[in-house]
Amino acid sequence: MPQILPIRPLTTEAFAPFGQVIEISPAKMRLINGGTTERHHGLGRAEALGEGAEVIFNIFRGQPRRLPYSVDMMERHPFGSQSFQPLSGGDWLVVVAADEGGKPGVPQVFLARGDQGVNYPAGLWHHPLMALGDVCDFLVVDRQGPGVNLEEYFYQTPFTISEIS
Repeated sequence: MPQILPIRPLTTEAFAPFGQVIEISPAKMRLINGGTTERHHGLGRAEALGEGAEVIFNIFRGQPRRLPYSVDMMERHPFGSQSFQPLSGGDWLVVVAADEGGKPGVPQVFLARGDQGVNYPAGLWHHPLMALGDVCDFLVVDRQGPGVNLEEYFYQTPFTISEIS
């Protein structure tokens, strides 16, 4: 029987072991452009490791996932960070796992608001994009360059994400 994964709210503190939450923070706000623009500074750091690598910007259009959902695989990118920032404003799920000897451990599930993004460091196990409700566009910043920058792991026994309470 699959293990049921609890869904926790996405907060900076709860997500810290897995990466950075990208959201407006009064502590990181500066006024620029003669006081007409708020700059929320340094919310994440992009990584592009290896010779010939560069940081690129993409838009991913995520089809909504339906709950309950079976988590049977995770992926990671060993040579670069990957950030996801929703553009459409809908809630979405962030599924991550710590590395346990070269494979992902038990997934952790976070409910992200439509104004919250995340930045995964290089090598962090995560599930592919999980939009909820409606189709959602995401600004994705990641690495382009030589080398295989994708590893996938398939669990022998899947985990289940139940309904959001």
